[in-house]
Amino acid sequence: MKELEVEALLDLNKTIARDLFKGAVYPWEVLSRIGSFIRELGPTLSKEDYDQVDEEVWIAKDAIVFKSAYIQGPAIIGKKAEVRHCAFIRGNAIVGEGAVVGNSTELKNVVLFDGVQVPHYNYVGDSILGYKAHMGAGSITSNVKSDKTLTCVKTPEGILETGLKKFGAILADHVEVGCGTVLNPGSVVGRNSSIYPLSMVRGTIPADSIYKCAGEVVHRREK
Repeated sequence: MKELEVEALLDLNKTIARDLFKGAVYPWEVLSRIGSFIRELGPTLSKEDYDQVDEEVWIAKDAIVFKSAYIQGPAIIGKKAEVRHCAFIRGNAIVGEGAVVGNSTELKNVVLFDGVQVPHYNYVGDSILGYKAHMGAGSITSNVKSDKTLTCVKTPEGILETGLKKFGAILADHVEVGCGTVLNPGSVVGRNSSIYPLSMVRGTIPADSIYKCAGEVVHRREK
């Protein structure tokens, strides 16, 4: 399913984690490797550009981190990123260049590509957000199924088994998620797609689409 492969969803030139995806066909394959990747990459970062503020936490010198934010390693906070008031980063997190982690937002086992915005009351766990993806206020990823079985990715062509108990969502480059939306486990949203506020998303959303509600997904008109 080419449309779900790494190259179809993510611009790897827009993340410090490019090498994390080597050998991966689908982006969720790297979720189990985020922590070890940070531990390898962190010590190699330029000391002119990054401060190591804790044993496994590296923060770019020009990043803005509010005093009320909490960052648990392993974690990398990229150049010109903002980690705002009461943000809670629980480890295994890469926050890309110019990304925003906002008020009371919680991250766990994630890669945020450059320019990502999760600015208001978001939960993002076991997920990957592509270049300039944006999650509206109160939108979250649900990363564990209610019956605790392994997560799969449901597509029109069939089901892809992931082997993962915890897997939130993959948002491709330039995805817009409306306020108050829940992205159910194993959701994959294609490039340049938008999701209406207060949606409950499950399965895959094609690139260049507008998700209005379950069963109503339309192709975005060219401007």
